[in-house]
Amino acid sequence: MPDFTDLTPLAPWREIRATEADRTALDPETGRTMLSQLCLIRAFEEKVLDLAGRGLVHGPAHSAIGQEGGAVGSALAMRPTDQVNGSHRAHHQFLAKALAYVAEAGIDPEAEFDGEIRDLSKKTLAEIMGLAQGFCRGRGGSMHLRWAEAGNLGTNAIVGGGVPMAAGAAWAHQQAGTGDVVYTYFGDGAVNIGSVLETMNLAAAWKLPICFFIENNRYAVSTHVSEATAEPRLSARGLGFGIPAFKVDGMDALSVLIASHEANRIMRAGEGPVVIEADLYRYFHQNGPLPGSAFGYRDKAEEAEWRARDPIEGLAGLLQTRQIIGEDAVAGLRARCAAMMEEIAGELTETVEGKTRVIPSLWPEESFRDAGLRGDLSEMDGARYEEEDSFSGALDANAKFIDAVANVMHRRMDTDERIVVLGEDVHRLKGGTNGATRGLSQDFPDRCLGTPIAENAFTGLAAGMAADGRVRPVIEFMYPDFMWVAADQVFNQIGKARHMFGGDSPMPLVLRTKVAMGTGYGSQHSMDPAGIFATAPGWRIVAPSTPFDYVGLMNSALRCDDPVLVIEHVDLYASKGAAPVDDLDYCIPLGKAKVVRPGARLTILTYLAMVEKTRQVVEDLGVDAEIIDLRSLDRASLDWETIEASIRKTNNVLIVEQGARGTSYGGMLADELQRRVFDWLDQPVQRVTGGEASPSISKVLEAAACARPADIARAIRAAMADQGLPLAAE
Repeated sequence: MPDFTDLTPLAPWREIRATEADRTALDPETGRTMLSQLCLIRAFEEKVLDLAGRGLVHGPAHSAIGQEGGAVGSALAMRPTDQVNGSHRAHHQFLAKALAYVAEAGIDPEAEFDGEIRDLSKKTLAEIMGLAQGFCRGRGGSMHLRWAEAGNLGTNAIVGGGVPMAAGAAWAHQQAGTGDVVYTYFGDGAVNIGSVLETMNLAAAWKLPICFFIENNRYAVSTHVSEATAEPRLSARGLGFGIPAFKVDGMDALSVLIASHEANRIMRAGEGPVVIEADLYRYFHQNGPLPGSAFGYRDKAEEAEWRARDPIEGLAGLLQTRQIIGEDAVAGLRARCAAMMEEIAGELTETVEGKTRVIPSLWPEESFRDAGLRGDLSEMDGARYEEEDSFSGALDANAKFIDAVANVMHRRMDTDERIVVLGEDVHRLKGGTNGATRGLSQDFPDRCLGTPIAENAFTGLAAGMAADGRVRPVIEFMYPDFMWVAADQVFNQIGKARHMFGGDSPMPLVLRTKVAMGTGYGSQHSMDPAGIFATAPGWRIVAPSTPFDYVGLMNSALRCDDPVLVIEHVDLYASKGAAPVDDLDYCIPLGKAKVVRPGARLTILTYLAMVEKTRQVVEDLGVDAEIIDLRSLDRASLDWETIEASIRKTNNVLIVEQGARGTSYGGMLADELQRRVFDWLDQPVQRVTGGEASPSISKVLEAAACARPADIARAIRAAMADQGLPLAAE
């Protein structure tokens, strides 16, 4: 018979309940403010549901009626400089944090509300209704609320999607040494999502000051928590990561306040993250003004049981028992909250022919549709631009490409303390797997962060760093295929953030990755990501093909306030070319292509490692072709002036890329070309791509899957023959 020894978790797991002594000791002003916040949020949510029921809220209305205690209790434990983010059901959290900010001295439940409280309520309601007066100018709606000044980092429609970003903000606080903390709110549905668990692990490993605040309202839409997990006490998740965890009655705002103060004590002492699980209940369905029982997944007895524990009634009863406020004053408070919301709604709507509608002048202008998707690059003002052919500094004609990568990153980290590099193994192996981060961990140990194998978490963490504004993160994906592991953070979060939150929120982040076709790493390590990123909103893309260009384009990427994908290629790492000897501070403009070889009969558009391969083929064939290295690949940065000037001269265009046909960058580019230069083309746009399938391990099949010099030569001959042109200039 073996011996069995019970193991003890590294972190404590406790339930916290306010005692009678705590209730007796509750500061009257804190209690009065808490009650005021609860009533203001309840009235706000009731008005949202009223408007939604009348068709005046476009899209979902995820109310948090019944859940206010968790938001108010935790927000009142925070400093104004602490931060929060949340998920799709977050009106109450947004308002609780914002109310604590605009009324830092407290709210008198027996006085008229001041203008700041009213303005906050109106601006929030306008956003939920999709109006230009909202915090995000109507783009965010119910699920995307951001007010950075008040500490609201931005709520999120992807369940659990904002959790990694909150960890990034927590890292920035930790690095700044302010003692500030971040609360990330999510529900029982998000607890089992990979990005949440990945972030818990990373936050615990790095001792980040973040509170994972779980609102356990029992239902993810209609699925009960007991159906989704064998351990419905969700705070147990913390134990697996060594995170202290507290379970608390979320219907009791005072118990939440006490638990939050204890969490803050741990986090502010530098002891790492905390989990708080608040047991609470949403009175209504996932979306809209009907209860869950109307849809058959809850019964009325259960709903009545929870309503009997209403957080407003409970706190009001305590304050009345202690004679801090009277029954009539509570009734007056609730009436004033409802009246204020009625007035605000009346300022946003009008009645025409007996029907209520949104006042038409309050809608955003249609011209605002794409504004702010990316910034205007005004941050590049004052940059010194250089090109290799006009560079006056010393050049090393035989510099290795990978050395230029490492050298410029070292230079930028040496001159800009905001820059942080993170990714798998970037701090080991003498500069990661390819040497791109050589020397960084030795010279900048606090800013070269080797991460767990958790792309979703560390990519989102970098996004949170960037959104915070004090950090410029550089992420390394060992291979671009790993973007699919982090797809939510890459595309839903980073790429959309600036636009989604109104267009004014910079996202200064660089994502480095390498195309590894030809290395034998197979289908899941070999893709060219340009086509995917170019068809996703928000990203800028650069693809340097020479050491000199890498330095200039990386400097521009690190200066830019938009997210920038920097694509590298393993074929280029060992290649040699001209690079600056000691001047690593120049930029190359985002949006400026380079004519690599002039010509008059054919325009060839290409990028990355295919630039030199194409040039060699053209020289071997003796073709009168103009080769353009695109360098900047995103829609906003394509150099149409250079491209169009060439095509007007040649009337003939060929796009050359190495990667798979299905995710082809050239497909997007060809579509744009035929819209712009159709009248100048003597024949359709021609393309060279790889095969439909991803490269596989077999050396022969991998070679066949990638576009090769023979494919380029074949396409050039066809493009010239279709016009009846000789290969060479006559």
